[in-house]
Amino acid sequence: MNDLCRLSASEAVARVAKGEVTSEELTRACLERIEEREPEVDAWMHLDPDYSLAQARERDRAPGRGPVHGLPFAVKDIMDTADMPTGYGSPIWEGFRPRADAACVALTRAAGGVLLGKTVTTEFASRHPGKTRNPHDPTHTPGGSSSGSAAAVGDFMAFMAFGTQTLGSVIRPASFCGCVAYKPSYGEISNEGVKENTGSFDTVGLFGRAVEDLPLFRAAVTGEPVRPLSPVSVKGLRVGLCRTPLWDKALDYTKALVEGAAADLSRAGAAVSELDLGGPFAEFEPMGRRVSDYEISRALTWERTHHFELLSEFQQGKMKDWPVVSYEEYREGERVMAACRAWLDEALKDFDVLLTPSATGEAPVGLDNTGDTAFNILATWTHLPCVTLPLFTGPSGLPVGLQLVGHRCRDHRLFEIGRSVLTALSI
Repeated sequence: MNDLCRLSASEAVARVAKGEVTSEELTRACLERIEEREPEVDAWMHLDPDYSLAQARERDRAPGRGPVHGLPFAVKDIMDTADMPTGYGSPIWEGFRPRADAACVALTRAAGGVLLGKTVTTEFASRHPGKTRNPHDPTHTPGGSSSGSAAAVGDFMAFMAFGTQTLGSVIRPASFCGCVAYKPSYGEISNEGVKENTGSFDTVGLFGRAVEDLPLFRAAVTGEPVRPLSPVSVKGLRVGLCRTPLWDKALDYTKALVEGAAADLSRAGAAVSELDLGGPFAEFEPMGRRVSDYEISRALTWERTHHFELLSEFQQGKMKDWPVVSYEEYREGERVMAACRAWLDEALKDFDVLLTPSATGEAPVGLDNTGDTAFNILATWTHLPCVTLPLFTGPSGLPVGLQLVGHRCRDHRLFEIGRSVLTALSI
């Protein structure tokens, strides 16, 4: 393997800036890795090596230096691209050519990124899986719905990749594939040009290899200047161990790993205490699913009305159930979601960060199930930022992540805490 493809995004960008490596060399390294591994992993829907190399050469000639200048990146095929097809994981849209890039894609290219290609998504970023296999063991799922993006970054095919999260579609596959990943505060990143699933929850996220990669992405898509990660002492850090009401869904080894991480942070000087979700959270899961069912049934009305026969059996079944949610029930669900956000915002005044599982355990065996989203909905539906850190392995030797949940619109602070936690728990 060309060792360049093993660099983190932040390392790669720094080496390009210093003139130690070219964008073309980075892109060739990724393409060589893709050629080697794609037959087993199946992470990609569309690749154009010649076009990617042409972009890289253009970056090498360009005088400007954006935050991700020269960096090859991948895009989930739920996001529009003007020069590559966008299929949304469905035969209904096969061969579709949008006229414009999604905002996140356009911003990343404007910041110097090199578009490698489009990665596999589940059908409409829902639950029907695509063809991708877990790069650590092809008999296991990579997760979903951002399956191809997680696998591509986890297998060194791309330095970073975009995904989207409506329930757990960034954090969970990153945990399964051994990546660092980031789901921003809701509304921080534009969803323009991204096929809608559930507008109240949909969030563009990112897969990378190091916490230091995340500020580069944030700068590219928000326009905020790149800021270094300031040191955060674990000593005195207020950590909330949040098992959530769905704790029983975690496998025993996951419970032990998360509780062990909390104990290790306590020994390192963090002030660790438990946060029990109360008040409106008794209705959190069913009401959130009610909101999601109502909104996706409307977002996919055209597909349901005109191309029902081209939907998967799974999607056909869901399409028959989703319209059952009435407008009044939907608004009730929205009220409960708002109450949960307000309750948790108040509770977080006592904590710097929450500690939860990234997934119930290792990636499940088989490719027909992308895994349980039980531990992802808390941050997604309450609009809080979260990251997953590839800290552990499970009994089969597959990756298991640890999830940190931060304060709304304090995403950079979460990166700083995440790096300190990762360092403390890696010793």
